[in-house]
Amino acid sequence: MLLDIKELSSIADYVVICSADSERQVHALSKQIEDDLQLLKVKPLSIEGLGEGKWVLMDYNDVIVHIFLAPVRAYYDLEGLWADAERIESGDDDITDDADSPRASGSAG
Repeated sequence: MLLDIKELSSIADYVVICSADSERQVHALSKQIEDDLQLLKVKPLSIEGLGEGKWVLMDYNDVIVHIFLAPVRAYYDLEGLWADAERIESGDDDITDDADSPRASGSAG
């Protein structure tokens, strides 16, 4: 979930909230985000929570990324905290694990 918080807070312009099913997935997501942004020469101001792997916070100044274990995300309910924020649709809501899906097979759809 991508939230536009520019008009609501001075801490950042956007908040990304996502979840994973295991601590290993939380670590993998945070590593992939860090690696991808590093290729663009974007470095985080800080990364917190990697030791626990239940909630990783990545601060990229204008963008804050939260990666949660699913039950931890439900418990803290940041979407509820930012209920007044505009939700930005990514267009990827229809991605599935179905092998017949054009997106799953890597084909353009």
